[in-house]
Amino acid sequence: MPALSNLRRAAAVSAAAAVLLCPTQAWAGYGHGGSTNGGSDTASGGADGDTISATAGGIVFDRSKNGSGSSVGPVAPVTSWTPPACWYAPKYTPGQLQKYLEPIWEAESTGPEWDAQQRDRYVDGHPYKDFNKDKAGKGYWWDSYVNRDFPPGWDKCDGPIFWVDRGAAPPANIENAVTPQILAELAYNEIRVPGTEVTLAPAGATKVNLPTWAWLDGARFRPVSVTASVPVLNMSATTTAEPVSLRIDPGTADAETYPASGVCAINGGRIGEAYAKGKADRTPPCGVRYLRSSGDGSYRLRATITWKIHWTGTGGAGGDLPEGTFGDTQEVTVQEIQAVNR
Repeated sequence: MPALSNLRRAAAVSAAAAVLLCPTQAWAGYGHGGSTNGGSDTASGGADGDTISATAGGIVFDRSKNGSGSSVGPVAPVTSWTPPACWYAPKYTPGQLQKYLEPIWEAESTGPEWDAQQRDRYVDGHPYKDFNKDKAGKGYWWDSYVNRDFPPGWDKCDGPIFWVDRGAAPPANIENAVTPQILAELAYNEIRVPGTEVTLAPAGATKVNLPTWAWLDGARFRPVSVTASVPVLNMSATTTAEPVSLRIDPGTADAETYPASGVCAINGGRIGEAYAKGKADRTPPCGVRYLRSSGDGSYRLRATITWKIHWTGTGGAGGDLPEGTFGDTQEVTVQEIQAVNR
């Protein structure tokens, strides 16, 4: 119905505007009615009688095991995969749906024909009667939520609000009804991993043709995870990112990497090997050898970590998601070796 689609679109756009006006608010999801979930570091929320808390109807994110620090950032999938743009989950009790819809009908902004259709659906018994008040506490009205970034497809969950009894599965024809996998995919979007500035030896400036060792503090590159949950459904999923390799791009074609592929495997939680006295005649397991001076400038070395992503969820569900990457650049000065003539 065009009026229904217009209502959903207008409310979702209003929610997007609210994010722009209040950038410090952590938004977890939107519905076409304009209701939102506050982001949270701990999973909370629930239902009591005829009340659904603000965080319970949508998705709550527990980010307490995420990466931290000033240089953290999101992983970018190595494929074209993206998290769901929209989904369905519990949003209203019978009383809350009534409080949401009746002011819309009274305003007559959506047209008498649409209002009449809605009253027939939710009040007059075709198929619901009096907002299902006789089922209060026995289920929830489900509605659409939208990915906070409003990616392509955010407006595809445009079906009417529907009822699901507590403990029952949503209708089979409802696409994107929330599942552990959908929670896991949305948690992927919340993963933050540490920056990847590598330690180099020699530090400060290196020399032409001198092997430069590169390594990362293994303690910083432990697995990180985010848990997404819908408390009223007792449904959750934890998405975990584990570092698997470091790729070094010297920032110039006039260089060789160690190993030749530029990909340093992570072994025993260590990325590369720290340089120490006595290793000058050894080839670094991870590093670079510049073949030309950077002159008066520097080369922009880029270090990128690849993270393996997997998830586990309610009921023993689980699996893999596309690997993700996150990288940083740093300036490297390369000098000519100065010969001393006597």
